[in-house]
Formats: sequence, structure tokens, C-alpha cells
Amino acid sequence: MNRVLVAEDLYLLRDGLVHLLQAHGFTVVAAVESGPELLKGLIELRPDVSIVDVRLPPTFTDEGLQAALAARKQVPGLPILVLSQHVEQLYARELLADGSGAIGYLLKDRVFNAEQFIDAVRRVAQGGTAMDPDVIAKLLASNARNEPLAALTPREREVLEAMAEGRSNAAISQRLYLSESAVAKHTAGIFAKLGLAPSDDDNRRVLAVLAYLNSR
Repeated sequence: MNRVLVAEDLYLLRDGLVHLLQAHGFTVVAAVESGPELLKGLIELRPDVSIVDVRLPPTFTDEGLQAALAARKQVPGLPILVLSQHVEQLYARELLADGSGAIGYLLKDRVFNAEQFIDAVRRVAQGGTAMDPDVIAKLLASNARNEPLAALTPREREVLEAMAEGRSNAAISQRLYLSESAVAKHTAGIFAKLGLAPSDDDNRRVLAVLAYLNSR
């Protein structure tokens, strides 16, 4: 899984993304700069993953997002990693709506952390999720008054945010300086309070949490 399509209207960023991806072993099958080009490329080339700027010509509103959503309707589960300048909860919700996975939403600032960015690209290409921590924080904040979420402890909220980013129990353990057994205990508590069935499948687990947040 290493065929990538890049959609970004700013030449310097687009060129930088292409070189970064190639340096990490990816094959860039196309680098486009408009919504129509993106939709055409997604349908015809069916890349293993696509990196898409939300705002593309001709109107610079949400062409990139709409092209990605339209392509996923024709090719369900087509892996898409969206880049945005700011957190737009509506865009995050639209991406999560079909619940099929292989979705990412990162702020453009994350691109400057090459290791973090490439990790996100790979996770999405493998069918997982890669949600920006700021996006997850806003989704949680907007739902903070919902009774199940309000019942979470501060530590459970930290674990939930890491889960929503697509992190495994081992990764959460390292980030929060907890034992894996403690993470598993917090995870079980989160599922119980949110009314979600536990699962050992990381992707299904993340999708379940995001679907819960998206539905509220």
C-alpha cells in the first residue's frame, strides 16, 4: 500500500508533500490542484491513500472535501487523509458519517512533523483512522454536556482522545505513562459508560467511539 495521490493548490506545499512521501518509500501517482482533478484522479487511479486539502479551486471553500466524499460514495472505503488549516467540526463529522474507516483529519501544522505525518498516512492507508488531537478535543468539548461523556473521568477522557487518534493500547500506555493493564481498565470503563461493546480490533474500537461522538 504505497500509491498516493496528493491534492493541494499551493505549489510549494504540494511539492514538499510529494518529496516527503517519496523519501519515505511512497509512490506519488498524481499531484493535483483542483476539486475536479481530484475527483477524476480518485476514481480513475484508486490510490492506496490520498492526501487532500479541504479548500481547493475553483471556489476555495470545501471542494477537496466534497470530491473526497463523492469518490468514497463510488468507491466505498477509499482511504482519505484530509488536511485543513483550522479545525472544522462539520468537516470532521462529514468524513466520519459513513463509519467505514480509512479516514484521517489533520491540521496542516502536523505536516511539519514528518514522523507523525507519515505515521498518519500509513494508518489511513491500512484502513485505520488518524484524527488530529485538536479535532478530537473539539468534538469532545462540543459534546461535554452529554451525560455519558460527562461521566468520564479526566484520565478516561485522555485515553478516549488517544483512542480516537487511532492509538493502540501500547501507544496510549507510552504516551500517558500508564501500564497496558491500566489502559485496558480505562478502556473498558469508557466502553461501559458510552454503552459501546468492547473490541480487540483497534480500528473498530476507534470507529465506535467516533461514531458515538459524531451521532450526538
